[in-house]
Amino acid sequence: MGELIESIQIQDTFRPLNQAEQKFAPKDITLKGNASLLSEGGRVSIIGSRGASAQGLARARRLSRLLVENGITVVSGLAKGVDTVAHRAAIEAGGRTIAVLGTPIDKVYPPENRDLQELIGESHLLVTQFPVGHPILKKNFPLRNRLMALISDATIIVEANNKSGTIHQGWEALRLARPLYILESAHDPEASSWSSQFLNYGAQLLSDESFDSLLESIPNHQSALADAGYPF
Repeated sequence: MGELIESIQIQDTFRPLNQAEQKFAPKDITLKGNASLLSEGGRVSIIGSRGASAQGLARARRLSRLLVENGITVVSGLAKGVDTVAHRAAIEAGGRTIAVLGTPIDKVYPPENRDLQELIGESHLLVTQFPVGHPILKKNFPLRNRLMALISDATIIVEANNKSGTIHQGWEALRLARPLYILESAHDPEASSWSSQFLNYGAQLLSDESFDSLLESIPNHQSALADAGYPF
């Protein structure tokens, strides 16, 4: 079974935090699985809507596989939609994935992801800032997104809307000066104010032509650059 580590300070398994990182970092976290995934290699969050389109889910799946092919650990939040697809695609491609939970380690949300959560805790890594006994509250999930931004070298938004929880992570990534990417297909300047706002504050559009620049922004990964011909 995956190792369970309760109430450990994040800097003891991740790395020392700078002043900006400390501001919203949880005091303690709980881990289950391979804790070395927090300190070895590069990590990229793939996030997006729980109700993503079929095209968005396909892009999330393709993107997760591309990251795995380049030795990068896929991070997501185990929610329905984009998160679930990102985790499963990473596993199916023989890669590594980290699920950051909005619940205590002994709870599952959504319930239909119980088997996926157990698999990640067994062979990959579960991370949560919520101790056993903590209630499952709506406000847990924006906090979860802040933690995801902290432990990731970059964040990619696949699809979102102006009310999506994904937006919390986007702002936190920018605050931490982490690269924030928006899939080109998700940017509609006429209808999507969230993407225009992020671009104004330094986010970048991600297409197959710019994927190499994403890889170059990830420290310590062993990159065999992605083959051409993967439209997002």
